[in-house]
Amino acid sequence: MIRLGIIGAGAVAHFHAASAARISGVELAAVCDLRPEAAQRVASPWGASVFGDYLAMFREARLDAVIINTPHALHLEMVLAAAEHGLHVLVEKPMATTVADCDRMIQACREAGVSLVIGQIQHFLPEKLAAEEVLASGELGRVLMIRDYRTTDYRPGTRPDWFFSEAMAGGGALMNIGGHCLDRSIWFGGAPVESLGASTLKRFGVPVETDGAIALTLKNGVHVSISVVSDAAQRLDEILIVCEHGTLSCSPHQGTLVRRDGVSRTVREPRPEDIQEGFFLQLQDFITVLDGGAPKVSVEHARHIVEVVLASYDADRTGRSVLLGENAEELNAGLALTDVG
Repeated sequence: MIRLGIIGAGAVAHFHAASAARISGVELAAVCDLRPEAAQRVASPWGASVFGDYLAMFREARLDAVIINTPHALHLEMVLAAAEHGLHVLVEKPMATTVADCDRMIQACREAGVSLVIGQIQHFLPEKLAAEEVLASGELGRVLMIRDYRTTDYRPGTRPDWFFSEAMAGGGALMNIGGHCLDRSIWFGGAPVESLGASTLKRFGVPVETDGAIALTLKNGVHVSISVVSDAAQRLDEILIVCEHGTLSCSPHQGTLVRRDGVSRTVREPRPEDIQEGFFLQLQDFITVLDGGAPKVSVEHARHIVEVVLASYDADRTGRSVLLGENAEELNAGLALTDVG
């Protein structure tokens, strides 16, 4: 029996808890939150213990693994503590707020001999899995271009205060919502990012970006455009993939659709249970890793997403394109000198 703990009873904690109940050999043993009533709401349906201190939970709850569902800047200290206690870790995205923190997490878990998996939920949502299957079939040929557009809401009062703290959240709409867009665009695009340009907006009087746009070129030549817009007239969440022989549209609201030779067809209709199913599949993947399997999403991929978001902030601040990968620091320095000259 794998005894599982959850740190952070907000946001998606109840999806994790319900998922654990569906997996044979997994028991939700404890939930930790600074707000006792929030922890109790997640824990009580499953008979789990409640803690207000995650270190006390690590010492006393006899856990085998933990899910970290807390403000982004807290991920590092909690992962390091979990590794020290010999606990396997599933961390909600973004992995961390700096690439250096990502590297410390990876190293600590490697040295402790525990598994580290990052919760990139896009890889497990049913409509995204349907899109993955279409692309893998080769029906549409090579991916050529991707447009990803998602709305959000970064007005004051629409989310917990820590989301508006750059120190705690690592950024605003691009780090939080744009991370999902980058995740699925890089995944479906089939290669890491080579170069990018970006711009952001700070509206509503908040200190982090509320809107942003990123133009990326992947290492295989695929071009990607990502837009995140706050408080838009319509709620949208769509990735459109342009291929050699047709296009593929994927959205939790419209499902997964293919258009080829002037004819459209629906590959998968959206269902009310899709989000819960995604979290179940993600936790199932984590348990498979604990049994010796490979994760669907590598820590290197999750680290790269953080790297790209931070590079986007650099591109916005400097007004220049940013190159990633080997020798990127030298190449970017050269571009800066060229601009000055």
